[in-house]
Amino acid sequence: MKNRPNHDRFKLKPLALGFALISAFGAAHAKSLTEADSLLEAMGDPNESSLMKNMGVKVGAWLNTGVTYNGNDPANKFNGPVTFGDRSAELQLNQLNLYIQRAVATEGDSWDIGGRFDVMFGTDSIFTQAYGVPAFDVNTGQPLNRGNYDLNLLNHNSRFYDLAIPQAYLEAYVPVGKGLNLKAGHFYTPIGYETVPAPDNFFYTHAYTMQYGEPFTHTGLLGNYAVDSNWAVMGGAVTGSATGGWDGNFNKQLGNWDGIAGVTWTSDDKGTSANISGTYGGTSEHSSQSWGLYSIVVKHNITDKFHMVLQHDHGYANKVLLGGVPTDAQWYGVNTHWYYDILDNLAAGIRGEWFRDQNGFRVCAPGRVSAATDNQGISYASSGNFTANCGAASYYAVTAGVNWKPVKWLNIRPNVRYDWVDAGTLAGTGPFGENKRDQFLFSTDMNINF
Repeated sequence: MKNRPNHDRFKLKPLALGFALISAFGAAHAKSLTEADSLLEAMGDPNESSLMKNMGVKVGAWLNTGVTYNGNDPANKFNGPVTFGDRSAELQLNQLNLYIQRAVATEGDSWDIGGRFDVMFGTDSIFTQAYGVPAFDVNTGQPLNRGNYDLNLLNHNSRFYDLAIPQAYLEAYVPVGKGLNLKAGHFYTPIGYETVPAPDNFFYTHAYTMQYGEPFTHTGLLGNYAVDSNWAVMGGAVTGSATGGWDGNFNKQLGNWDGIAGVTWTSDDKGTSANISGTYGGTSEHSSQSWGLYSIVVKHNITDKFHMVLQHDHGYANKVLLGGVPTDAQWYGVNTHWYYDILDNLAAGIRGEWFRDQNGFRVCAPGRVSAATDNQGISYASSGNFTANCGAASYYAVTAGVNWKPVKWLNIRPNVRYDWVDAGTLAGTGPFGENKRDQFLFSTDMNINF
């Protein structure tokens, strides 16, 4: 077995130094900790300095950290196919994300140029790296060169901590019609409901739909256009991927281009919206077999305090090699979110999900071990001691929790989650801790907005 060193330590000195250098440009008067929306504002927000305002540039960061207890008490400490908060009884620094951005205009008669660059350190980084070129070709099973955009920035010196560059794009506002927004580079997917940045999600853990059914990022071109106050469309072309345009990089599979498109309707009172979006195209440079997905997301404010989300996804990949047999694989599911604002700083929520991996192509446990497997079949996340198991199954999950913001820049999110899998699938074993078919997870995490 191949063993790798475990250096799961990190330092926050570069972050403090970076903020100190930024502050040297001149900052606004500091707010109190109870008034500030971010810790930068409490320090004297450099974004309010004349220099930053004149350039239209903003810098920021967030930190997400949490801990999970698994009722199965797994010996390997993995929470089965559950990702992000995927380790049991271990404190995880999930995301330390720093960004710099120049946002562009959304209306007007003049061109505007901007962009954004994000870098993420933490245990979540592996899930948002540009891993769209898998270790093995999905159609032939041949080992692939995965590229080196952000997969090896720390040389896998840690089983769990790594770096990712989830966004690096240029952006332009083009004054045609009602205004066209264009992005070029590497950016988060606009598809689906849940997203990678921790502050943008209600729950610590994620739905199977988000983790296994959708892309996280794309590399390519993307345009957005508001037709009127109710309708908006988006579309583009994505590359750098051997998985149908998903999670592409900048230096491999650039000969494979796939399409991305979507349309959104929003009611006049902005209380209801419906979006359908997806991708379609050839799988890779080596295969013209189709890979596609559509996602439908409906949001509705039942009252000013009571909110609902309903999502359905359906994806497919033709002639992928499973058990040595070319197979037309499918995955699909439904999930729903319900939120209630109890107080201005306290909300409760519940999420329910059914997700079907029809052919055992998408869901693998542990998820991190699968993502970290190289083209020799060795996973650095398990120190080469075991591999992930994949199998056709229906997965179910119910998650309940609260969001409490004692101050504006701090969000504390305790939650409980119950997962189970169809009894008639995955014969002889289960995907959860200690090979069981269900598990309870009890988690608490916090988001700090810098």
